[in-house]
Amino acid sequence: MVNYNDQQLNQIFSALSDSTRRAMLLRLTDEAMSVADLSKPFKISKPAITKHLKVLEKSGLLSRTIEGRVHRCKLEPEPLAVVSEWVSFYEKFWNTRLDALNTYFTEEGKKKK
Repeated sequence: MVNYNDQQLNQIFSALSDSTRRAMLLRLTDEAMSVADLSKPFKISKPAITKHLKVLEKSGLLSRTIEGRVHRCKLEPEPLAVVSEWVSFYEKFWNTRLDALNTYFTEEGKKKK
């Protein structure tokens, strides 16, 4: 297994655990946008939006630039590759186990016939 930074994975999974933050990331997939534009569909307070953005920034999934008075947010997909690799390891692990279980049941079925 590839060694992962536990703190990094914890921050990424924590950021992705909230549906509002996942929706924010989805909105940023096509283009960077201002905090005001990003927050429009969400029926939560500005301080709550700020807290969500800080969690996403801390996880590395979002970067923010300041242009005058406008804060622009951009999706940073690199941390998702780390998650993908981590999940891939366990996918291979479980596929191997399930294939072995399938082989066992197939052989047992042949013995009973």
